[in-house]
Amino acid sequence: MPRGTLEVLLVGCKGLEDSDFLGSVDPYVVLTCRTQEQKSSIGSGSGPEWNETFVFTITGDVTELTLKIMDKDTFSNDDYLGEATSVVFSLFIYI
Repeated sequence: MPRGTLEVLLVGCKGLEDSDFLGSVDPYVVLTCRTQEQKSSIGSGSGPEWNETFVFTITGDVTELTLKIMDKDTFSNDDYLGEATSVVFSLFIYI
């Protein structure tokens, strides 16, 4: 099966709701491509900008990339803020 790389640029987001009782939201993103999982740095506020690049090793059967937005909490479990799934199209060329 062919292998390649998928490079993802995580730019930022807007309009996140504050899930913390005190203080502001501290968002981060968990990117998942099949069994590979990577996390962004922790942003600040409702419109964080990350501008971070993530690289995944993929094969021809990869069909989607999931991005889950979480709010980092110090004294309790992190809060789930939202999720998006993007379809990944294979661009493998057979010679």
